[in-house]
Amino acid sequence: MNGASLSRWTLSYFASGLAALLVGEILLVAGFGFPSHALDSPQTLVLVHLVAVGWLSLLMCGALIQFVPVLVAKPLAHPDLPAIALPLTIAGLASVILGFLGMAGAGFGPSPWLQLGGIGLACGFALNIWNLGRTMWTARPIGLAARFVALGLASLAGVIALGLVFSSTIGGWSANDVVVRLTSQAIPIHAALGLGGWLTVTAVGVSYRLLAMFMLAPEAERRTSAVALYAGGAAFLILLVGGPVCILVLNRDPTHPLAAALVLATLSLTCYGYDAVGLYRARKRKKLELNTRMAAWALGCLGLGLLLTLLATASGEINRSIGALTFLFAFGWLTGLGLAKLYKIIAFVTWLECYGPSLGRRPTPRVQDLVDEGRVLPWFLLYFLSVAVASAAAFFGAPFVFRAAAAAMLAATGRICVEFVRIRTLRFVSKPLLPQDAGAWPRLLLTKLQPLKS
Repeated sequence: MNGASLSRWTLSYFASGLAALLVGEILLVAGFGFPSHALDSPQTLVLVHLVAVGWLSLLMCGALIQFVPVLVAKPLAHPDLPAIALPLTIAGLASVILGFLGMAGAGFGPSPWLQLGGIGLACGFALNIWNLGRTMWTARPIGLAARFVALGLASLAGVIALGLVFSSTIGGWSANDVVVRLTSQAIPIHAALGLGGWLTVTAVGVSYRLLAMFMLAPEAERRTSAVALYAGGAAFLILLVGGPVCILVLNRDPTHPLAAALVLATLSLTCYGYDAVGLYRARKRKKLELNTRMAAWALGCLGLGLLLTLLATASGEINRSIGALTFLFAFGWLTGLGLAKLYKIIAFVTWLECYGPSLGRRPTPRVQDLVDEGRVLPWFLLYFLSVAVASAAAFFGAPFVFRAAAAAMLAATGRICVEFVRIRTLRFVSKPLLPQDAGAWPRLLLTKLQPLKS
């Protein structure tokens, strides 16, 4: 039987995303953007797009082009399309950042950077949506994890549409009343669709499979899993349809659709958390690997962030605390989960690439032989501790403490990235088990496509 296939471009997406994360953390240390600047300042918008688009979205796209074929047991519809989508996305992001820097007073000439950037991002993400969507469409009916991914991709389409609206208005290409009203009032919807819909829903879908796979836990679809999916889908519809209706038809701000979506998202994530705990309890692998232990910390950040969001909303403090809460979600939950899973994914992909074709022909190492968990554990712990301190400092308005915690985050992230390179270069594999053929050694940013057997 043919084994798992490898995407040639996954590691290129991961490397681009990690570079954006490191740059974003450097800006945090330098006091560029929130909390040193207002949430709606151009400086903060640079930081937000660098992390949300440059890091988290590229990370998610890279993971999906590798794992969607696994989820649906079908090859990627267009295997080389990610190579076109990646430079388009990076160029679009760079143009958007130049536009925001221009708004902040930096001189980059009269070019319409925001508008061009919006078009570049839309084209890059549209290619990935088409590729992944077509792959899942040909595999109907699809399972639970893939349905979460489909919902996440639909949310991404909504994010792209609103982003094009905003860039055309802010950049001066359109003064249409409908477009202007959406730009002035729909930014919370844009953020909720991006952070909650595209990034969180997709992370939930992928983690359902990855947690089960890496812990050897049963993948049975529970009733709570279906509730999580349907509640998340209802929240998405309320944001995408109810929000614009409120703004354009009822002439009101989208507070009520946002509140309703929050209630449904809470139900969805509570069911997901229940399922995740069930996977940990039902696992056959009793000794947890580092990636699953750190994923538990990320899940804890998700639960804490959700609880604090509900408390802040109920007490009327949501406007004051939204920046700190967003930081906790972005860096504690999404980035924490991403770094934890990358530690396993990079090792797993490297092992498949180097040793999959030679299984049964010569001695091969285990996937765990490609890593040294003891070396990297303190850095993961430092990362999560730093995120907690930075989130608290952002909430209480302590910029010096925030920047110090951000510096610790940067140090931890950089050290974890060094470990990724060590894994990719087989630094921890014993000499007798290293590939004998020079052509079998992995390249840092591209995966060699080889037929695998199992």
